[in-house]
Amino acid sequence: MSTSTAAPDIAPTAAAGRYRWVVVALLFMAMVINYVDRQTIGLLKADLSKEFGWSETDYADLVFWFQAAYAIAYLAWGRIMDRIGARWGFGLAFLIWQLAHIATAGARSFGGFVAARVMLGIGEGGGFPGGIKAVAEWFPKKERALATGLFNAGTNIGAIVTPLVVPAIVLAWGWQAAFIVTGVAGLVWLPIWLLVYRRPSEHKKLSAAELAYIQRDPPDPVEKVPWTKLLGYRETWAYAIGKFLIDPVWWMFLFWLPDFLGKRYGLDLKTFGPPLIAIYLLSDVGSVGGGWLSSRLMHMGWSINRARKTTMLICALLAVPVAFAAFASNVWLAVLIIGVATAAHQGFSANLYTLPSDVFPRSAVGSVIGIGGMIGAIGGMAMSKYAGWVLEQIGTYTPIFVVAASAYLLALLVVHLLTPKMEPVKI
Repeated sequence: MSTSTAAPDIAPTAAAGRYRWVVVALLFMAMVINYVDRQTIGLLKADLSKEFGWSETDYADLVFWFQAAYAIAYLAWGRIMDRIGARWGFGLAFLIWQLAHIATAGARSFGGFVAARVMLGIGEGGGFPGGIKAVAEWFPKKERALATGLFNAGTNIGAIVTPLVVPAIVLAWGWQAAFIVTGVAGLVWLPIWLLVYRRPSEHKKLSAAELAYIQRDPPDPVEKVPWTKLLGYRETWAYAIGKFLIDPVWWMFLFWLPDFLGKRYGLDLKTFGPPLIAIYLLSDVGSVGGGWLSSRLMHMGWSINRARKTTMLICALLAVPVAFAAFASNVWLAVLIIGVATAAHQGFSANLYTLPSDVFPRSAVGSVIGIGGMIGAIGGMAMSKYAGWVLEQIGTYTPIFVVAASAYLLALLVVHLLTPKMEPVKI
């Protein structure tokens, strides 16, 4: 039996330091940039479809190939993060996706757009494995859901910034400029990340007290864990199947929401900005609130299992009304229903994202995140095909929203059945 003991329960006081939140701020900004890059194509769907003659199936295929590249890359990046660390791994992923975003401006055919989106998917596949790896390195378990929720909130801010910035750029200089201007501006983040980020034990600006607080959990095994071994754990599949069920819903909102608002309520590039901003502001509340709630419950003495699953249940129930979004009599009622659902997704996701770092040693976290992200993206690919088929054959978003409404309760059931106690695995 091991004789090692956990570090003392050091309180996160100002005297101990708060430098770890600088890391969260950098991750937050990276996610803002990530989602500006990702959402631009969805915002321009109507204009690009008209200019290039895309059908609903063509657009669905464009999203499909992005997700296919993202799925494969997510798995690979998880392993890369475990091998070379978050600093260089995240930096390389960021550079790839940013250059791919800029290159989209040069597309002149459907094949050109597919190629650019594939490269974007390859780069963006490293975003969350890198972010979760950094959180696992810089935060004790009790703060990881909050830290994850905070940096994940950057995705919502990116989704807010996009309808504020992109239409103005497009109306002034054309759609190509939207990719070039936002892409070049985003590159400013990369040198800052490389200059600031280090592992806690290697960081000169970190106080001894804060380092002790970060390392309060029992030490992890340092050995690398092969993928084949990780696939044998129920906890890996709890995370992966959960991602398979909920990720497609978020993909759908991201890539089809502007189209829904346009078709159902007659909005366009000049007018759907405020509704999208309202929806993603609500999403931010869910992202931070979901992470805060489970962390708060744990500080009150609740177990990881009880705190995480209670928070996820609340979020799952809040998503159910989105089944009726297409029946809303006016755009702002639809915004409220969808906004609550996207907030629920982000709160649920913030807690699901912490599952690998809650139960696996740090040396395996990136790989488990990669496996789950790949499976989640495969679910997104299926949703893309489904959405394209439904819109072309049925012409209504209701069947799509019904799937979205039920995904979270089903995901929670799977997580609970596979990890009834959510205890650390023995590797």
